[in-house]
Amino acid sequence: MKGQRLLITGAGGFTGRHAVDYFSAAGAEVTAVLRRRPGAASGACSGSASAESDLFPEGVKVYVCDLSDRQAVATMIADTAPEEVLHLAGRNSVPESWKDPMLYMETNVMATLYLLEAMRSFPSSRILVAGSRLKYRPGLAEGPPHPYSLSKTMEELAALAWGTLFKQPILLAEPCNLIGPGPSTGFCSLLARHIVRSEAGLPSPPFRLSSRYAKRDFLDVRDAVRAYEYILQSGELGTVYSIDSGTPRQLGEITEQMVERSTVKVEVDWGPETQRPAESAQPSARAQLPHQQLAADGSSHPEDLEIPEVSVTVLGWAPCIGLGQSLADILEYTRANGEER
Repeated sequence: MKGQRLLITGAGGFTGRHAVDYFSAAGAEVTAVLRRRPGAASGACSGSASAESDLFPEGVKVYVCDLSDRQAVATMIADTAPEEVLHLAGRNSVPESWKDPMLYMETNVMATLYLLEAMRSFPSSRILVAGSRLKYRPGLAEGPPHPYSLSKTMEELAALAWGTLFKQPILLAEPCNLIGPGPSTGFCSLLARHIVRSEAGLPSPPFRLSSRYAKRDFLDVRDAVRAYEYILQSGELGTVYSIDSGTPRQLGEITEQMVERSTVKVEVDWGPETQRPAESAQPSARAQLPHQQLAADGSSHPEDLEIPEVSVTVLGWAPCIGLGQSLADILEYTRANGEER
């Protein structure tokens, strides 16, 4: 990637900050896209790329742009002329999506389409869109479980269709639950903040688990960013790449490992003592692809809805950071930064 002009949206977020650090260190000419400057009020596009922010390494350019503003996005792409795009921007709160579903349609669906449409001026530039495991299968279920799921499903389908319709080099990635040091609101970071409050002697209710037996696949965000590089460099167009550790873990196991690292006793409400099969069944890889399921149901032909979905391991990627290291780094970061989000 050395010397490549890389545009990273959502650069101020948890994964975005790690991506900017990684790709700039790898020699890419990174432009980090922020919705607003740190400490500034919300706004649209502020104009051409400027000097780096305190958030990012030296040499990283910052471009402030509201991706839900179609003209602002077109201006940004014309100004930066990226050779590659890593699209990480979007909203990912399930509760918030219930409160404002249209915001999620605008942010996750329309903003992605504005970006892809603007990139039609650079037909050879590769674009990687980060999707979500919380999408659903249209036609194979009663419906989406929440508006966030609907928005990410529509984003993925629209991106794949855009690539087919307009011959754009578009790829998609579906990471599992990403963890690691940084301003995350994920399970491990929330638990780390509870531990740090306990160590500081601050009063707080016990940390509650919905089920200690529920399984999730956790992967260090730094490994996921490396996977994005593999996909950008070697991925096949129109393919959805899953990014997993390959080892689902019970929430109780994760909690025990983190609590053991505390310097004080940490109060935890472990939830129901009986296992909940529906919650614990979250495989890191899909047993069947969508077209295989349809064929088995006899409701369609395999070729009708075939979307290639494979593990990023086929490109030679493998995770390098162990779970223990990730958890230790999360606690170290949280102790140093307190309640930062």
